[in-house]
Amino acid sequence: MAGNSFGRILVLTTFGESHGAGIGGVLDGFPPGIIVDKAWINRQLKRRRTGSHTGSSARMEEDSVRFLSGLKDGQSTGAPIAFWVENQDVTDAAYPEGILRPSHADYTYWKKYGFFDHDGGGRASARESVARVVGGALAALLLKQEGIHILAFTRQIGPACWKGESSQAKVEAIEANRLCCPDQKLAEEMENYLQELRSTGDTTGAMVSCIVRGVPCGLGEPAYGKLQADLAQAMMGINAAKGFEYGSGMGSAARKGSELNDIWEPGFHTRNNHSGGIQGGISNGEDIYFNVAFKPVPSLQRAQPTLNEKGEVTQLPPAGKRHDCCVVPRVIPVVESMSALVIADHLLMKYAYQSFSYHKK
Repeated sequence: MAGNSFGRILVLTTFGESHGAGIGGVLDGFPPGIIVDKAWINRQLKRRRTGSHTGSSARMEEDSVRFLSGLKDGQSTGAPIAFWVENQDVTDAAYPEGILRPSHADYTYWKKYGFFDHDGGGRASARESVARVVGGALAALLLKQEGIHILAFTRQIGPACWKGESSQAKVEAIEANRLCCPDQKLAEEMENYLQELRSTGDTTGAMVSCIVRGVPCGLGEPAYGKLQADLAQAMMGINAAKGFEYGSGMGSAARKGSELNDIWEPGFHTRNNHSGGIQGGISNGEDIYFNVAFKPVPSLQRAQPTLNEKGEVTQLPPAGKRHDCCVVPRVIPVVESMSALVIADHLLMKYAYQSFSYHKK
């Protein structure tokens, strides 16, 4: 099974399955001398943990990271950073064998690899994102040293949608409720909606917004390796992601050039930021912002018609309470982590290019 590594210079490789011994990873290319705050990384993992809000999975995991290499005296050494997070709450009772779950990876895995892991989905499980959060938290520590900060929040859950600009989202407001929504009244509506769905055994989709502040001009490549393309790849690689847009996004299709152009002003800042901080595939120094749409969780607490491996019509029993009603807010630290990995990777590429150019002179 290929495709378990992400990045060019800063490369994260993950391993482990949903109901295996644990989830691990190796982060290669991480520079030496970066102070690694383990307590902060564990707090990031806690944000991704189950049981934190209405409609969250009942699976209970401690999710405490153990670093195996690459750190000494609280700092990175430049060697590959290997880490491990143990699985503790493992059961196969809620996963009937041989039944293809609707809108899961069961069928595609079966046809590609000759089998599928019915115990939680194996590598297709959102449990794999534990490793992304650890790797991304390390990348975020590197970015903080460079004055770059990433903030993701819940924009929409089902029909409840915040209409504000990403630049208007305040950290204090986002952290004031469990769903990480900038509007407290709207967060209450979202909570009520999730409770209603939970009572009927259904699920809902959501949208997460993310803003990256302090990014210097010059990250990204002009053709293959555009910054927005790598961000899109990172976001669309997250479980349940269905759509990505940056800057003015899909709304650009209905706008005029005279309305959408970002006019340069003294100090090399743009009057607006319809470009979302990226022009020609390269960061322009303005804030980068984007949205990621997520589909409803396909595991329902109600029976669903489906097929078994023999192609026979059967019933998939209710999924039980070990599944989320909605991917947010647990997916928010995953969005931040994948953003951090992309920005840090491009930052290291920029430094490598500048160093090469300097020595050539």
